[in-house]
Amino acid sequence: MKLTGRDATRYFTAPDLSAAGALLYGQDATRVALKRADVVNALLGPNGEEELRLTRIAAADLRKDSASLSDAIKSAGFFPGARVVLVEGATDGLTKTIAAALAEWKPGDAQIIATAGGLNTRSSLRKAFEAHKSAFAIGIYNDPVSRAEVEAILAKAGLATPAPDALNDLAALAQVMDPGDFAQTVEKLALYKRNDATPLSSNDVANCAPATTEADLDDILHSVSEARVSDIGGLMQRLSGQGVQPVGLCIGAMRHFRTLHAAASDPGGPASGIGKARPPVFGPRRDRMVRQAQNWGVPKLESAISILVDTDLQLRSAAQRAPQLSLVERALIRLAMLGAARR
Repeated sequence: MKLTGRDATRYFTAPDLSAAGALLYGQDATRVALKRADVVNALLGPNGEEELRLTRIAAADLRKDSASLSDAIKSAGFFPGARVVLVEGATDGLTKTIAAALAEWKPGDAQIIATAGGLNTRSSLRKAFEAHKSAFAIGIYNDPVSRAEVEAILAKAGLATPAPDALNDLAALAQVMDPGDFAQTVEKLALYKRNDATPLSSNDVANCAPATTEADLDDILHSVSEARVSDIGGLMQRLSGQGVQPVGLCIGAMRHFRTLHAAASDPGGPASGIGKARPPVFGPRRDRMVRQAQNWGVPKLESAISILVDTDLQLRSAAQRAPQLSLVERALIRLAMLGAARR
């Protein structure tokens, strides 16, 4: 039987205990491994491997001894409870062996959980699982983590009742992160909220989300956007001491002002526009950028972007002899003064 969409998502957290097994396949080995771990943990519980209810058979070993799979699913365990035989790295070359074990499978036998790389629709291994009345074939694709999966990951980590803004932030973060990295971020959040009974908030997400920029770079961009001209010199010295390159600083400023421009231009308003930003913007920084977009407005943001484009061209020009960091500092001061002029 083939499972897709919500049926597949539901299976990963609540697999059918009476099934013969499942085939999990996909190009991304990390994604497949994460889903395989979810299924095995859901079937066996936290102590399954310690109680010897999990048997691992490598594909290479199964090719040498085809009877080992049937023997493993029929053997009795020392401890009560469900049993799983895990076949990792399966290919179409093992179809006959695995299909024979599925044909012999009876209720009470261990479930067969097989993992494989990318399999096309002509794959004999896929067809063997799809055709079986009590086995499943599930393709795992390189899609971002869905909102339903985000909620399931949060529930598993003990964070089942996040505030709506926090859930929106995590759903946005999941769109730009690898599933393994996202799962680690949620684990970090769970530790951060340990012994804290309040709902997970947007600020909590902002505190635990992976940093995308240096703090001082963020500081200078906010200083420019909020027309705090006097702060720029000291922050530039600090960034210079950290080895920040002028071109990188200019690119960071361009990204920041383009995000503000997109937010200010959004039909739903700056808050809606910032909510669509990629990478996502969290917590107080999001509120701050919403205010910046509102205060600047589209025309002045277009002028700011024009200044940054001209600065970038000067930085990349072979004829430019002025110190590059000074060029960027002058451009940022011009931007801050442009922002002050609106007042």
